[in-house]
Amino acid sequence: MDVEEILTVHVQIENTIKLNNNDGDSVIMITFKGHVTGDYFKGEILDGGVDTQIMGRFDDRHTLSARYMLEGKDYTGEPCKMYIENNGSVNNKLKNGLFRSYPKIITNSKALAFLNDDILVAEGLPAASGLDINIYKIK
Repeated sequence: MDVEEILTVHVQIENTIKLNNNDGDSVIMITFKGHVTGDYFKGEILDGGVDTQIMGRFDDRHTLSARYMLEGKDYTGEPCKMYIENNGSVNNKLKNGLFRSYPKIITNSKALAFLNDDILVAEGLPAASGLDINIYKIK
C-alpha cells in the first residue's frame, strides 16, 4: 500500500481518569495538548482533546477513540481549523508502534478540503514528549 504522510500530531499527556472494573471492561480517559507539524498543516491542539481507551477484562482487547480540534495554517498560509476523530486498537505485536487507527478529519480549509473525504490511516509512536501520531493518506 502506497501512503503519503499528511501530518504528525505531537501529543503531550495532561491528565488521566481511570475506571478499574474487575468484573468487566475498564476505561481510561486521557486529556492532552500539543502541536501539529507537516507539509500540509501546522498548528496547535485546542483545549478539550480527549482519548478514551477501553481495555477488555481479560486483556483481550484495547480500543481507543480520540477527539480533538486543531487550529493553525494550511500549506497556502490560510488560517483554518481541523477536527480529528481517531479510532483504533492497541497492537502489542507492532515492532515500533503502539497502535494503528483510522482518523476522520473535517476541516474548513479550502486547500485541504480533500481530507474531508479521504481514507486515512495512522500509527502512534512513543516520543520524548509523550506520543507522536503520524497520519497518512492512502494514494
